[in-house]
Amino acid sequence: MMGIEIERKFLVDRDTLPELGQGVTISQGYIETTSNTAVRARVKGDKGYLTLKGENTGISRSEFEYEIPVAEAQAIISTLCNGKTVEKTRYEYMVAGHVWEVDFFHGANDGLVLAEIELNDESESFILPQWAIEEVTGLPQYYNSNLLHKPYTQWG
Repeated sequence: MMGIEIERKFLVDRDTLPELGQGVTISQGYIETTSNTAVRARVKGDKGYLTLKGENTGISRSEFEYEIPVAEAQAIISTLCNGKTVEKTRYEYMVAGHVWEVDFFHGANDGLVLAEIELNDESESFILPQWAIEEVTGLPQYYNSNLLHKPYTQWG
């Protein structure tokens, strides 16, 4: 799917989160690029995806995402991504007509909980839930591709 991704990202206070229901396990790897772009292979539940993302311009960037066979996504991760992955469980939670994706990271990023909201327009208004405590949109250390190389548990 071709389009523009417009999202904002927030740190989460896990103690004030409501019951989130059933989550889905995500494992994703990144192919090295020489620019501020991202090429990602993802296994989300029982589906595979290949995603290409352009450089950020504000809170927007181009995004091309394609569903691929899960076995191919796993092969891309193990061969082209050298088997290195970011692991997380994603929950979707509705707040005032917007879907929030709440990610609990695992492994080397254990303890990190982020929430993202995708918007239709950069100036679109939304209600900020009480558990979204600090905006980290645009901070490179919170990009999933960077969490692969400098995990949350190694931050000092």
